[in-house]
Amino acid sequence: MNSPITVDIVVYPGFKAMEAIGPMSVFEYANLHLQRRGKGPGYDVRIASHKTGMVRSDTLMALEATKALNPLALPDNAIIVGARHIRQAMEESAAITEWVAAVAPRIKLLTALCSGAFFLAAAGVLNGKRATTHWSVADRLQAEYPAIEVDADAIFIRSDNVWTSAGVTAGIDLALALVEDDYGRDLALEVATEMVVYLKRPGGQSQFSTHLRSERTTRPNIRQLQNWILDHLHERLSVSQLAQKAMMSERHFARVFQQEVGQSVQEFIEMCRFERGTQLLADLALPLKTVAARACFSDEAHMRRVFMKKLGITPKVYRERFATTGA
Repeated sequence: MNSPITVDIVVYPGFKAMEAIGPMSVFEYANLHLQRRGKGPGYDVRIASHKTGMVRSDTLMALEATKALNPLALPDNAIIVGARHIRQAMEESAAITEWVAAVAPRIKLLTALCSGAFFLAAAGVLNGKRATTHWSVADRLQAEYPAIEVDADAIFIRSDNVWTSAGVTAGIDLALALVEDDYGRDLALEVATEMVVYLKRPGGQSQFSTHLRSERTTRPNIRQLQNWILDHLHERLSVSQLAQKAMMSERHFARVFQQEVGQSVQEFIEMCRFERGTQLLADLALPLKTVAARACFSDEAHMRRVFMKKLGITPKVYRERFATTGA
């Protein structure tokens, strides 16, 4: 029987609770499913910090660190979670950055979730590598560490032996990818099914932007109109028609919509169709023509033009990359 893979989830005062609990749950479910197959545990997970004891998270919850970070006692994979106030966290937990710099040449895998990427960046581990982080701090990561190729849209990225993920729940996506890498797709799919999450989430961080912008719109009539648009993407929607529905002049409506949503009406409609298309492409059984129709593009050529504009690749290439990389 093979020894389980050792995983240290590295926390510190103010860490994001869900980023620790999410991957921890993935590994626990993986162990349960392996047990059902008559096998031993696949993962030996511990909570680690610069010293042992209770560590308070960003919520009412605290976790007990049973292992102190030690450059002579390395896990197979160290997963460093993020924090809401990452700059303060790095100042107060500088020992983590020092530990990362010391062990980077010898550890099998280094993983950073969300803003935890800043610990790896400060240690020089991400120099020359492609990496991601939470969209809200991606520009800061790029500005402070220009030697990193920051991809603000990726859900997670693997670059050599270093993994990074987007914010909060993206840690679950990354952990599932680790399970798939370690024990195969079938086990990872079983875990994802039991947790009721995607094995490979369609799209990137930007896929959530349009719907979230709808929720943040301050004017009720514009918010209602956005929701109406989402239900009528199959129709040919003109600015004049939508302005009339919002009971505004066309010029005033265009100005208010841009101010409230941060993009023009046509840009919003295009993004809605694009995001629906990325989700549908995750179903490999759907022909591209069907995806185009269900995403409310006028035809397959229209969908191809939008994907080239947004991503620089065709829907077919997007599907191929998504199906093989999950990122």
